Amino acid sequence: MRIMKPPPFSSSSSSVFRKARLSPYLFTLLAFILFVAVLYGEDLMCIFGQQLQLSPNSDPLVIRTGKKREKLPFAIGKSEEGCDIFSGRWVWDESNRPLYEESECPYIQPQLTCQEHGRPDKDYQKWRWQPHGCDLPSFNATLMLETLRGKRMMFVGDSLNRGQYVSMICLLHSLIPEDAKSMETFDSDSRTVFTAKEYNATIEFYWAPFLLESNSDNAVVHRISERLVRKGSITKHGKHWKGVDVLVFNTYLWWMTGLKFKILQGSFDDEVKDIVEVPTTEAYRMAMKTMLRWVRRNMNPKKTRVFFTSMSPSHGKSVDWGGESGGNCYNQTTPIEDPNYWGSDSRKNIMEVIGDVFGKSRVPITFLNITQLSSYRKDAHTAIYKKQWNPLTPEQLANPVSYADCVHWCLPGLQDTWNELLFAKLFYP
Repeated sequence: MRIMKPPPFSSSSSSVFRKARLSPYLFTLLAFILFVAVLYGEDLMCIFGQQLQLSPNSDPLVIRTGKKREKLPFAIGKSEEGCDIFSGRWVWDESNRPLYEESECPYIQPQLTCQEHGRPDKDYQKWRWQPHGCDLPSFNATLMLETLRGKRMMFVGDSLNRGQYVSMICLLHSLIPEDAKSMETFDSDSRTVFTAKEYNATIEFYWAPFLLESNSDNAVVHRISERLVRKGSITKHGKHWKGVDVLVFNTYLWWMTGLKFKILQGSFDDEVKDIVEVPTTEAYRMAMKTMLRWVRRNMNPKKTRVFFTSMSPSHGKSVDWGGESGGNCYNQTTPIEDPNYWGSDSRKNIMEVIGDVFGKSRVPITFLNITQLSSYRKDAHTAIYKKQWNPLTPEQLANPVSYADCVHWCLPGLQDTWNELLFAKLFYP
C-alpha cells in the first residue's frame, strides 16, 4: 500500500502563518492549557495511559494509547490463551526441585533456614506448581538479571514479602561473582539492598507492614500489641519507592488483629490523638485505595511494572483440613489434596475487598493470586525449625505445637513458586 506524503512546507504557506495573529482569547486559552499540562502532567500521563486497558481480544503484550500500540515494559512473550497460572495442583518433582540448596544461599535469614535448624525431611522442597491445561515458563535467572540491568526492583511490605525478596535473591545470586555482589541495610534497617554490581542493578526490600504510616514502622522493634495506622498516609514510605522499575507490594497479616481496627485521623505528633475504630475490612479497603492512588500518581505504566501479592495463608488449626483437634502445621509433611480447601480465617472477606477495589480501578497493577495455591501447603511452614528469639520454656519444649510458626515459610520452598509466578507475569503477561 502506498503512503501519501504531505506536500512540502512551501515558503508561500510560511508567509501566511507569519501574517496570522492570535486573538487575545485564543492566546489566553492556549496559555491556560499549557499551565494545566505542566501542573498536572504526571497525572494526565497516568490517566491517558490507563484509558485503554487490555481487552480479552487484544494482544496481551501491548497497551493502546490513541492509535499507538506499545509493548508492556519487560514483556517478551505471550501467555497461553485462556491459561490461569494460579489455578492448578502441586506435583511431586524430585528431579527439578529445589531450584537451589539452602546451604548455597547465604542470604536466607535464620528464621527461614529449616534444614539448619533440624527439620528432618526435605519433602517440602520437592513440590512443583502445575497450572491446569498449561505450563509455567521456567524461571530464567539470566533473563531476569539482564532485564534488571541498570534498574531497581523492590519488594514492599511485611516479613512474608521479605521472604519472597530473599527467595528472589537466592534464585539469582549464584550467577554473580562473589566480589560483584553485596547486601546492605539503610534507613534504620527499613531498607535492605542487594546489589549486582556488574549489572548496576539492585533488588531491595522495604519494611512497611501496612504500606501506610503506622506505629509498627520500626523494622527491628515493631511488636506492638495495639496497632495503629494513620489514615491515607503513604507519603512517608512512598518517597523511598519512587524511581523503582519493578515494585511488588503486599500487606495483610498485620491487619488481622480482630474484627475492628484503629485508625489515626491526624498525626502521630499530635498531643491529643484523634483515633477512630472501624471494621478491619474497611480499614484494609482504605489502605488499598491509598496504594492505588499513589501508584497512579507516581508510577509511569509505560516504564514500570507494579505487582500486588495476595494474602499468604497460615495453618494454625489442623481441624481445618480434617486433622486432629489441637494440632497445627507442626509435623505436616504433605500438601492438602482437597482442591476446594480454603481454610477458616477471614481471607475471603479480604479477597472480596481486593476484588472490589481493584475491579473498580484502572490503575495497571498485576495481581499475584498466591492465596489458594499456598493454602494447600500446610507442609511448607517453618514450624519449630527456625531461630527462636526467646529461650523456650520446658512447657513449650514438651509441646512443640505450642510454639510452631505456621505463618512463615521454609526456603527453599513455597516462596520460590511465588517468584516463578512473578516471573511469568513479568515476561509473559
